[in-house]
Amino acid sequence: MANILVTGSSKGFGFLIVKTLLKDGHRVVAGMRGVDGKNKGAAADLKAAGAVPVEMDVTEESSVARAVGAAGALDVVVNNAGVGVLGLQETFTPEDWKKVFDINVLGVQRVDRAVLPQMRERRAGLLIHISSLLGRLVIPFYGPYNASKHALEALADNYRIELSSFGIESVLVEPGGYGTTFMDGLMKPSDASRSGSYGPMADAPEQSFAAYATRMKGPHAPNPQWVADAVLGLVKAPRGKRPFRTTVDRLGMGAAVDPYNQAAEELQKKVYAAFGMSEVLTLRT
Repeated sequence: MANILVTGSSKGFGFLIVKTLLKDGHRVVAGMRGVDGKNKGAAADLKAAGAVPVEMDVTEESSVARAVGAAGALDVVVNNAGVGVLGLQETFTPEDWKKVFDINVLGVQRVDRAVLPQMRERRAGLLIHISSLLGRLVIPFYGPYNASKHALEALADNYRIELSSFGIESVLVEPGGYGTTFMDGLMKPSDASRSGSYGPMADAPEQSFAAYATRMKGPHAPNPQWVADAVLGLVKAPRGKRPFRTTVDRLGMGAAVDPYNQAAEELQKKVYAAFGMSEVLTLRT
């Protein structure tokens, strides 16, 4: 049994991940905002299932520190908290971008920094980062989100390299599109006036999203449980044998990204070999 912290547990992937890990017999600390407020119902549900809900806002370092302190000695952290966007990239102000990166990138860094001292002391641990296929390619109308997930990919990869000698693994899960409540909280741009000069393109984000939402509710829509199952698979996988990137998509985009991921991994191995640094890509167990 592992002691696992999951961030952003009140809904979507996070909620399913907590439930799935509990069913497998793990102790799960469910981090979320509004444990006694807006997410009181979700917290009560997860608590009834056996989880330990804790108040946790990844944008506040003190909140993260309190949550990690309450969680105890952690074996695994699932960085799931995140926010999406919808709109023309130009219409998002720098402040909008800061909000997205504060959750999707800096929030992850706050959590990882909070748990790593204890993991390094034990010379063991697993950091699972919920990224996206949009961390490997881009789709229009999700600009700040695309960029934040690309940044998350680099953050996780850098940790993989710098922590390998401490026996700590850093991995990524790259889901495709899923019809979860994540879609309900998409951030809209603060400067919509900029879209006026885009002509017909101004309506494209909403039109595109409407078609996407319909597809996600259809009979062949992907099941969000697949993502939770992928996380469980990584938790259960033998130490040192976990893939760095795991795509979770059955609509075709994941199959297209897999060769890209494989090629990038081979390129990285060659570059590190050329610089005499190959050992950092191997976990020290």
